[in-house]
Amino acid sequence: MSIKTLLTLATGAVAAVAMAATANAGTMRLGMTTWVGYGPMFLARDKGFFKENGLDVDLRIIEDASIYMAAVASGELDGNASTLDEIMKYRSPEFCFKAVTALDDSHGGDGVLVHEGVNSLKDLKGQQVGMNEGSVSQFWFNILLTREGMTEKDVQITNMTADDAAAAFIAGQIPAAVTWEPHLSLVREKKQGKVLIDSSQTPGLIVDVVDLTCDYIKNNPKDVEAFNKGLFKAVEFIKTNPDEAYAIMAKGVGGYLEKPEDFAQAAKGVNFYDQARNVEFFGTPEKGEALDLMTMGNKIWGGFQKMKMDIGYNDLIDTSFINPK
Repeated sequence: MSIKTLLTLATGAVAAVAMAATANAGTMRLGMTTWVGYGPMFLARDKGFFKENGLDVDLRIIEDASIYMAAVASGELDGNASTLDEIMKYRSPEFCFKAVTALDDSHGGDGVLVHEGVNSLKDLKGQQVGMNEGSVSQFWFNILLTREGMTEKDVQITNMTADDAAAAFIAGQIPAAVTWEPHLSLVREKKQGKVLIDSSQTPGLIVDVVDLTCDYIKNNPKDVEAFNKGLFKAVEFIKTNPDEAYAIMAKGVGGYLEKPEDFAQAAKGVNFYDQARNVEFFGTPEKGEALDLMTMGNKIWGGFQKMKMDIGYNDLIDTSFINPK
């Protein structure tokens, strides 16, 4: 057999192995809203960090939690990124999914807008507050109210999206709004009111996680491990190459964050979670930040009859993949 023939056969064998590897690559389909905290997933995808671990990740922007959760329930998606309290409302004995990693927490990215003269939540008694009911805004606002010895009955809640609430506030139609960036910065810059309190003053209360269906976790453990490996590598990349990372994440996330400078500004309002922070946040079934957050979720959402079951730590958390091998 000639050298040329051997080289041809070898080349064909390498190509066949590559094709087989591609064919056998795992896939993961995730839905999420436009949010700066989800940037590391787009970074891991576009830098090839998922791919190098044998995983293709399909990231889909869907701006309504009920829609992407329905897509997970129907099997169109394998999971989603959302706040821990948000997903608690959808967990049921029939719809099993678990959080496998934590992405970020809001550290100034969410806030309460008020006009001058309002110096505490108690000053809002009897007044109208624009807020997206059933969202993390309501969850967070209720924690704030509780800390002041108040309940929603002490104010007048007007249900609207976070964007609409900010617009109504800026237009002078409502005296207060619970919203998020970039609206907080806009109000500060234009001096059209002020931010009474933001999430930098309540660390660890608004935490985003990635959850996957229990069937997906059971049938694809290597892919879940590959996801976390790629994600944690992306978070480390942000620390060492922030400018390149912001440019890639801005392009990936898009929307109001499509400009790298806007993404970089928004990133100041979140803490991206690395592997060590994941271990710290999830703690154990007996003690830790995740358990405390879930306890508040059961109390607040249960009080609004939003829960389908009382959820324990092991019903919603799977820490098997936080330390990928």
